[in-house]
Amino acid sequence: MNHLDLNFKPKVKVIDERQIEQIHMASLEVLERTGVRFHHPKALEVLHGAGARVDGDRVRIPAWLVEDSIRQAPKRIVLGNRDGTRSVVLEGDKSWFGPSLDCIDYLDPVTEERRPFTGDDCRVTATIADVSPNFTWVMTIGMAADAPADIADRVIARQVLTYCEKPFVFCCKDVNSARDIYEMALLIGGGEENFKQTPTLVHYSEPISPLSYFGPAVEKIIFCAETGIPVINFPAPQAGGTSPATFAGTIVQGSAESLSGLVLAQLIRPGAPFIYGAFTTIMDMKTTIFSYGAPEMSLMVAAVSQMAQYYKLPFFGTAGCTDAKFPDPQAAAEVAFSCLSSALVGANLIHDAGSWIDHGSLVSPAFMVLVNEVLEMVKQYMRGIPVNEETLALELIDRVGPGGHYLDEDHTMKHFRDVWYSKLFDRTIYDVWQQQGAKRFEERLREKTLEAMDHKPAALSPEIIKELDNMAKDWE
Repeated sequence: MNHLDLNFKPKVKVIDERQIEQIHMASLEVLERTGVRFHHPKALEVLHGAGARVDGDRVRIPAWLVEDSIRQAPKRIVLGNRDGTRSVVLEGDKSWFGPSLDCIDYLDPVTEERRPFTGDDCRVTATIADVSPNFTWVMTIGMAADAPADIADRVIARQVLTYCEKPFVFCCKDVNSARDIYEMALLIGGGEENFKQTPTLVHYSEPISPLSYFGPAVEKIIFCAETGIPVINFPAPQAGGTSPATFAGTIVQGSAESLSGLVLAQLIRPGAPFIYGAFTTIMDMKTTIFSYGAPEMSLMVAAVSQMAQYYKLPFFGTAGCTDAKFPDPQAAAEVAFSCLSSALVGANLIHDAGSWIDHGSLVSPAFMVLVNEVLEMVKQYMRGIPVNEETLALELIDRVGPGGHYLDEDHTMKHFRDVWYSKLFDRTIYDVWQQQGAKRFEERLREKTLEAMDHKPAALSPEIIKELDNMAKDWE
């Protein structure tokens, strides 16, 4: 027998090498020929000084400058937990799932009441993200309707930093907010040197499709490049609305939009940590929604993920979201499809997992618990099938022989736990299910959700809490 341990990670591709090269060249053509609009004087000055052609606020970026920027950017970014533990490695085809941000409504897991999201709701969602092992990082998840608009982004960020220990991806309205959130992260994480060694914070930014940036977004990219905060530059081209109706055209435009931010970040500071990606989905022509559950979304996200692997850039992906109104069978189907697709293609930092219902407007703690379970199933699938002398079990098969069984074998005792046993999905026979209370899926999900909400995240020290309170006074 060959003692070699053969283990293969399941993998899919949705575009081949020739198509990848075509998309790359087309993206360069868009940046060089059509260009991007930057509403920001410093960005225009920096880009012009580096060799871009600037005509008013329209910037045409030569191909050589784009490719230089790709070469300068880090190919690997390591993110840390609140205590500095290096926990999320963005490289190659490693996948890490986390919930998303900026939902406006909250679905109460007990009453099923839908209402505006509040700061205390963020305590709940951050707590569930903290206790859920398949969420390896976190976002702000919702928008605090009960906080003043000028400081709501900082209020939510503080809640996440307090109630979740995992790497934190945040979005905010302007560079002043970004600076305040960065200061909170430095306070909790032990200072600037610790942050440089292992960033605990990532900033999420968006150009506006098609091919436009406005001042606040540019300022945040510049600030992140200067301070070493990893920045995600993530356009959201909608096929047939803000990008071509063809999937290839939408991918090209989204790639060009993300790469334009990469160029600016590398010109501000060569080697600035940058995460590439695009939220490429469709406009549903029946409803005009920006669809979060369409199979075409998963297909295009997979293609952009392959582009990131071609560029050797960390990638920000999308999966685990739904257009359904509740954590119902439609939601479960759309989630399972998109999460498995992203894992199989090897997307890196995958957002929206478990936190976006009703095409990005609603968060549900129960949905987060459901998606955590789906991700456990995906993780089991992605382990693949180890093939070696032990797993092939030829001696055992020969010894048991025809007509025997394996129930009392040591080999069975050793390996039966390799199987995944869900804590949420039910496999009992009907009579046993009735004897155990005949709990339908919705009831089991509610119980698991309330259990997760009782989790107590590690507490910050009184000294840090006092200093956070002092910071909050300055926001006001």
